[in-house]
Amino acid sequence: MTDPLKIAYSPCPNDTFVFHAWAHGRVPDAPALDVTFADIDITNGMAERGEFDVLKVSYAVLPWVLDDYALLPCGGALGRGCGPLVLTREPGAAKDLAGKTVAVPSERSTAYLLFRLWAAAEVPGGVGQVQVLPFHEIMPAVRDGKVDAGLVIHEARFTYQNYGLHRLADMGEHWELTTGLPIPLGAIVAKRSLGAERLRAVADATRTSVRMAWDDPEASRAYVLEHAQEMNPAVADQHIGLYVNEFTAELGEDGYAAVRGLLTRAAAEGLVPPLGPDALEFV
Repeated sequence: MTDPLKIAYSPCPNDTFVFHAWAHGRVPDAPALDVTFADIDITNGMAERGEFDVLKVSYAVLPWVLDDYALLPCGGALGRGCGPLVLTREPGAAKDLAGKTVAVPSERSTAYLLFRLWAAAEVPGGVGQVQVLPFHEIMPAVRDGKVDAGLVIHEARFTYQNYGLHRLADMGEHWELTTGLPIPLGAIVAKRSLGAERLRAVADATRTSVRMAWDDPEASRAYVLEHAQEMNPAVADQHIGLYVNEFTAELGEDGYAAVRGLLTRAAAEGLVPPLGPDALEFV
C-alpha cells in the first residue's frame, strides 16, 4: 500500500474549501493525504527545505523551489480585484511613503513582490525600511503608530476599517491596470520525485476536489469554519468567493502568463532569481 502523501496548506478558507473533499477521502481513486496546517510563510520555508510531498506556497517562492517541485496547473489562488493593500492611519498618496517604514508579512511573498513593483513605479525615491511582522500584528502596528504603513492580504481587505485605517493603494489594482493579467497569489507545488504518473494523479485529485466543493459548498462548511481562526462565517464566504475561481480549477493561458509576468518583472528588479525557460512546465 502506498504511503499517504504528506501535504501542507494554510487554514485559510480558500485552502480548506479546495482540499476538503480530498482530505476527507471523498475523491474517487485519489491518493490518501496526511494533512498539516501551516501559514504560507511556513510552507514557503518547507518548500525551500524540500519537506512534504505537496505544498501550498506563494508564487514568489517558485524561483527557489522549482528544481525540486513542479507547479501544479490547478488548486492555487489567482484572481482579479483581490490584491494586497497598503494601509495607513491617515488618508494619503503614494508619494507620502517615500522614506517611510512599511510592515510586510514576508519578503518571500507575492504580496511583497507586488508591493515592490508598485513602489518602484509610484513612490519617488522608494520606501524606507521594510519591517517583517506576523500578519495579525500589522494592522494594530499601523493603528498604534509603530510603523507608517502596512501591507495586508486576504481577509484584511474586509476588516481594515475596523482598525480605523485607510487604504492608500491596492497592489492588485496597480498590477491589473499595468498588465491586464490576474493577480498570482498562492500556488500548489508537488515534488518532482513523485514521478509523472503520481504528479498527474495529484493534479487530477486537486481539480476534482475543487469541483466537488463547488457542487456542494455546505459539505465543507464545518471544516472551513473550524480552521478559519474565529473568522466571521460571512467573511469566510467572501474569502472563498474571491480566491476560489476558474484559475483554481485550471491556470490556463492567462494564469500562466500572470505567473511568468510577475516573476519576470521581479527578476528584472533583482527581487528573485530568473526562471529557466521550462521552469513552469508541468509533466
